Amino acid sequence: MRALVQRALDASVSVEGAIIGQFQGAGLVVLVGVTHTDDAAVAKKLAEKVHHLRIFESDAGEVSASDLGLPILVISQFTLYADTKKGRRPTWDAAATGAVAEPLVDEFVQALRDAGAHVETGKFGADMKVAFTNEGPITILLELDPPTQ
Repeated sequence: MRALVQRALDASVSVEGAIIGQFQGAGLVVLVGVTHTDDAAVAKKLAEKVHHLRIFESDAGEVSASDLGLPILVISQFTLYADTKKGRRPTWDAAATGAVAEPLVDEFVQALRDAGAHVETGKFGADMKVAFTNEGPITILLELDPPTQ
């Protein structure tokens, strides 16, 4: 499972011209991609890592969205698993199907909410327009593999 985490000053997501999720002020925009071998445990662990990632500054030093009570906008993003090794046309073979990915993105969102985060979301599978101001800019790719048996 992959999460592209971006520190933002504001963010919104719209579908068919209507805003369906947004926040004003500091927060995180998180694009989440799922691969075939991911499971609920990976989704929960990745959510915890995102929520506690220390990429904000305060008088106390580096702190997380959790420490500051900041909102998080989560957008499903199968293109994080693009394979561009050959040619100019990406393949999506490593991306999980919607039937696998959607429940795991929901699990990721629920884990953030269970931890106390205010989470806004896009709409899985929709043509979304995401707008935000990347602060810093800070953009970090997090990746977790499923536990080995």
